[in-house]
Amino acid sequence: MTTSTSAAVAQALAGADAVTILCHVRPDADTIGSGLALGLALQRRGVDVEVAFPGGIELPQAMRALPGYTLLVDEADLVGHPVVVSVDAASRGRLESLQPTFTAATRTIAIDHHASNDGFADLDLIDATADCTAVLVLAVLDELGVTIDLDIATCLYAGLVTDTGSFKWARPESFRIAARLLDTGVDARTWSRILLDTHPFAWLPMVGSVLTAAQLVPGAFDGAGLVYAVVDNDLLAGMSWEESESVVDIVRTAAEAEVAAVFKETAPGAWSVSLRSKSSIDLVPIAGVHGGGGHRQASGYSDEGTAAEVIARFLKSA
Repeated sequence: MTTSTSAAVAQALAGADAVTILCHVRPDADTIGSGLALGLALQRRGVDVEVAFPGGIELPQAMRALPGYTLLVDEADLVGHPVVVSVDAASRGRLESLQPTFTAATRTIAIDHHASNDGFADLDLIDATADCTAVLVLAVLDELGVTIDLDIATCLYAGLVTDTGSFKWARPESFRIAARLLDTGVDARTWSRILLDTHPFAWLPMVGSVLTAAQLVPGAFDGAGLVYAVVDNDLLAGMSWEESESVVDIVRTAAEAEVAAVFKETAPGAWSVSLRSKSSIDLVPIAGVHGGGGHRQASGYSDEGTAAEVIARFLKSA
């Protein structure tokens, strides 16, 4: 893989009349924030823009409140322009049903920060040292000479604040970028609350049930320790995938475990597994064994079967 520069990506976008921007499945604030920020910037340059994500499900309310939300189109209404940009997708597979739209494009661009991303576009802007894809989009917008106004900055901040865990594991550069975004007028207090600290009441008993059944495996990972929890399909009923994803950040606080895993049953027999480590263990190879990927300290994969079967397969790699 040859990684492109932000300047090369900007040059490719500068001459485009119409651009399709694709976010990954079960979108988080980084992929949506990056997509909307790029979409808003291109629209203001006179480009015909559409933004979409696969799955045909509704976004959580927090992300529907972001500026530029009206750029999002349903999968069925997607035109598919000659230039297609993937944002925050660690692989083409993460685009799921939108893969044909991506591959049919005349020029494809991938902007991403996952260490497991080997590149899958004509132009791959991939930087695993970046805390989020939003900061890479910002670099592209700077190359394009776009003014970072309040709306664009808000979308970028959404990706930055969530992917750094409210800056708990942010690199120094992320603080500098945050200050720049806040200088545009971004309401950090409000957006941090909306994106990180707001849940439906039903989330509370769900978390209580999950934590009560959590398991500690002190000998896992050569004695570094593992804590894991299961969120089955019944517990997820009526809640968004985002609510289940937040559980891992609670489970990972167990002092006795270097690694945390949360097994989420997104549909009967279908599981999404979220992995987190604190410092010493690289999760990318572990996720890769199961067909997934991600970052050194935050990775994931999908599996199928009963909870016991999925957990057993994971424990063999621990």
